[in-house]
Amino acid sequence: MNVQSTSFDPVIEPPVVMASIYGPKGPPTQRAKDIAGLVSLKVRELFPDIPEAIYHGGEDVSAIRAATEAVLADIDMSMIQPKDSVNILCSEHGFGILGGFAYAEMIKTVRDVVEQRTGCESLRLVVIAWLGFKEAEEIIEFYGFREAFKGNNMVRGATPFDRGIAIETEVGTLYGLAKVYNAKWIIHTHYDDPREIYAHRVIDRVSKPFGMSYARFETRSIFHMNFGARSGNFISRAIADSAFVKEKLAFSVDMCSSPDGITGFDADNDLRKLGDRVSCNILSSYGKMLELLKRIDECIVVLDGGKWPYYVHAGGMIFGQLFYANKDWYDLENDVSPTIRTLMRSALNRNIKAVVLNQSLIGLSIATLPMVYPTIVASEDMAETMRRDMANPTFMDNAATASNLTEAIEWAKQKGGTDKIIFFDGTYGSINLSPSMAQMLMEKAREVDPVVAERLPRWLKQRGIDPELLGAGGHA
Repeated sequence: MNVQSTSFDPVIEPPVVMASIYGPKGPPTQRAKDIAGLVSLKVRELFPDIPEAIYHGGEDVSAIRAATEAVLADIDMSMIQPKDSVNILCSEHGFGILGGFAYAEMIKTVRDVVEQRTGCESLRLVVIAWLGFKEAEEIIEFYGFREAFKGNNMVRGATPFDRGIAIETEVGTLYGLAKVYNAKWIIHTHYDDPREIYAHRVIDRVSKPFGMSYARFETRSIFHMNFGARSGNFISRAIADSAFVKEKLAFSVDMCSSPDGITGFDADNDLRKLGDRVSCNILSSYGKMLELLKRIDECIVVLDGGKWPYYVHAGGMIFGQLFYANKDWYDLENDVSPTIRTLMRSALNRNIKAVVLNQSLIGLSIATLPMVYPTIVASEDMAETMRRDMANPTFMDNAATASNLTEAIEWAKQKGGTDKIIFFDGTYGSINLSPSMAQMLMEKAREVDPVVAERLPRWLKQRGIDPELLGAGGHA
């Protein structure tokens, strides 16, 4: 079967991008649909057993509310009294999944159900943003959280630099954010997007926010600066296991996904039980697509999303997973390097032949991209945005600027020597790409099924997870 004789789907519309002070001044003039000859490929055509989604994006979130209500029906909320205070916690990365509308609706539904069942009206939302002081406010405004939570004083943003609170743990005193813990009860709302598996290695994924989003900068930095990619997970678990947190945590809710989209929700009063199901879903639902990324021979990457470049999706997989694709990150016996930095350096993907940057947020270090690959910025607006990025002061010294996306892609094809193009533009369910790239993925997919079938039991065993949990989470 050759490229010319293969029929693919038209380009799909990527998720809406929220305007941000941390991005370009305006939306790009061109996206995938404006580039001649591109197509899309469904992830379930590659792997039909990828769990099917109940939601693929858009503002119709009725299925999200119904599924969230269903999973909350079995959760014990009796500890919450009408006069109690409750903080519902969320992390900004969830709003980078399919435009963020599903995560936002899950959070709003949690609030409404808790009020209906307990009579409690002091239900406050805490939106934690990782760095930018205006990120949380942008999210609150865009998703209408003040209206949903009935007032300005019921919604607040937080960053790692806000006032801390000491938390005594088995590994010593660590520090959370006072805004997170200044209520009698907390509700942990999360998502199982595997995201930077090269850092957390799917070890206790569900507790990660306790050492990251919900932590002060000094404690959050331990993961990145003091520990390796596996041992850093002890920090989050130590905080989640502390008496201080356990006395406050009413229950946790997880938005479950596959490369196809949002598959359902899971919830539990027991964080560890929920965590095992979340990890099981990540390993089983995303394993084949992760292995497929490792097998790409050559490609040109177009980054075109509303988050930082490493965190923009294509068919549910972030660019960071392709960038660091030279390892089996699920296998905990694969490589035990002393630091995250040495491990990740050894995993850099040399099969990426060029990178085109159409739009992204600034603030996360990506200075290595134009040092490793020919990099073309697709507009003067985005180039100017990168010039003011203090996290990447040398980026534009090593990158070229094109007048538009069409020109940038043509330059990338010349420099990279390939016409295999893949767009990371926020999609789940399908990938926008060139026909030659689609053909290669279809051919490589045939090699992946037996490999993942062999490895999945080992991945689960390494984490002490019972294989019987396969399929137990993600209730629609």
